[in-house]
Amino acid sequence: MASVSVSEVKRRGSGNGQFLPEESFQSWSSYANALKQTPYRLYERAFTRSMDAEEIFEIKARSGHEMKRTLNWWDLIWFGVGVVIGAGVFVLTGLEANVDAGPAIILSYVISGLSALLSVFCYTEFAVEIPVAGSSFAYLRVELGDFVAYIAAGNILFEYVISGAAVARSWTSYFTSLLNHDSNDFRIHTDLAQNYNLLDPIAIAVLLIVGLIAIMSTKATSRLNSVSTIIHIVLIIFVIVAGLTKANTSNYTPFAPFGAKGIFRASSVVFFAYVGFDAVATMAEETKNPAKDIPLGLVGSMVIILVAYCLMAVTLCLMQSYVDIDQNAGYSVAFEKVGMKWAKYIVDLGALIGMTTALLGGVVGQARYLTHIARTHMLPPWFSLVHEKTGTPINATLTLVLATAVIAFFTELDVLAKLVSISTLIIFTLVAIALLVRRYYVTGETNKHNQNLLILFMLLILASSSATAIYWARSNNWTCYVITVPIWMLSTCGLWMFVPQARKPKLWGVPLVPWLPSLSIAINIFLLGSLDSKSFIRFAVWTGILLVYYLLFGLHASYDTAKAQKGAKIGVTEGEEDGKDSFNYQSETNI
Repeated sequence: MASVSVSEVKRRGSGNGQFLPEESFQSWSSYANALKQTPYRLYERAFTRSMDAEEIFEIKARSGHEMKRTLNWWDLIWFGVGVVIGAGVFVLTGLEANVDAGPAIILSYVISGLSALLSVFCYTEFAVEIPVAGSSFAYLRVELGDFVAYIAAGNILFEYVISGAAVARSWTSYFTSLLNHDSNDFRIHTDLAQNYNLLDPIAIAVLLIVGLIAIMSTKATSRLNSVSTIIHIVLIIFVIVAGLTKANTSNYTPFAPFGAKGIFRASSVVFFAYVGFDAVATMAEETKNPAKDIPLGLVGSMVIILVAYCLMAVTLCLMQSYVDIDQNAGYSVAFEKVGMKWAKYIVDLGALIGMTTALLGGVVGQARYLTHIARTHMLPPWFSLVHEKTGTPINATLTLVLATAVIAFFTELDVLAKLVSISTLIIFTLVAIALLVRRYYVTGETNKHNQNLLILFMLLILASSSATAIYWARSNNWTCYVITVPIWMLSTCGLWMFVPQARKPKLWGVPLVPWLPSLSIAINIFLLGSLDSKSFIRFAVWTGILLVYYLLFGLHASYDTAKAQKGAKIGVTEGEEDGKDSFNYQSETNI
């Protein structure tokens, strides 16, 4: 029986200056041996669930220093509003009204807003009970296991980077409009492929400045965000009031020129405008009273955002006919066209302030997310280090800012928005599934009969939701919905009536379980059915890259780390059984 000291675990937790400090990477021979054990290790990690306490205490400790608890619900509300209201409302409203929805763009915002609000409730219960920087990554580790959490985490990081790049590109468009230039005047024109041939150096500069601010202090960043967000809200109110003075109701005819298909297609794209609220959940570790502050912060910010989006969409379509709306800077051009050129500058300034706060909040949120993933060693632990003086994850922040800058330099907004929507909708679906698992399944307590019923009803919910989405994407009649929608309703009802809840929330719980998370699953999957095939291809390519990295590095690093962590508490039995290491989990359980 060999024991591993706590200091050894800390060495592996922090990386001790090494990028890959785990046992599997100490030599070529150890790495080759680890690769031979890939099938066994994959099975072990894929079916291993973390525990709440492990995420809150053990894994968090691997950052070396604590993040400072300085935020309250007021900070979270304005952080949420600031990080979400950015490029989406100022750019995508005009774009999607013009090409997909017409004046019915307001319905698109209501539909995507409902989906986001349902996801907010699911996130809130987890964030209150597991208040760590990892947000959905930590929640999925606890309920669906390491492998699902890793795939979700990789796509969440992808979402953050892409959304940040999209906002940075939009920042350039409104900056040039403020200076009375065309949106592409300050971009470098090249012979690269279409959608990648306009290079944007201004976007890079803005991202680097925002990254440096985010590194300095979380509280200072929050204060700056709060002040700029309040100014931004005042300017949005101005846009609504001033714009409605030029309202022409004839512009609302026809209301839905592209039909229901266009409304939902636009909804799947403008869903991008709600992306970022999960960044509020990543701040749970820095919140003074998570049980009170997180529900108020998440739900409060989402209600403000939903109302603001709908009012702004109504205003834009009343000011101009949807066929005349500018796709790049809809609001500022609309004011110019109705004879209020002076207001154009206020709109541009408001958009720039909003996008700056969105970038700042996004950088802060994505860095915390990367920090917690790196704590598990699925990514190198170098990214998890928290600076002693600033209390911020400097390595994670700089890395993600640079990655965002590279993508913003090349890629245009339309491509970026669709990529963000698909990743986000899939993650939100997984979080809703995880909430159902959390409520209805507890290892060692839920009997086999109830477990099988849970699996059956959840499979029916997923199958009926997917069939509805696929049929919607491929057909124009309503025949199939007579079958799929009742199956979804009966499956949810069956889960509600025949499977007893195995766990009650301790501090704050989602209401109307299982109906609310089941509806969240159905709406998210339905919106996925409205996205184009190219978005799914890009998503599949990125997920394939994630799998390759996981099988070559992340799997073995996280396996070694889990082994060392448990060995520090209970000792490790070194032995070989068909070439496999054996160790006993104490704070992890197998599904």
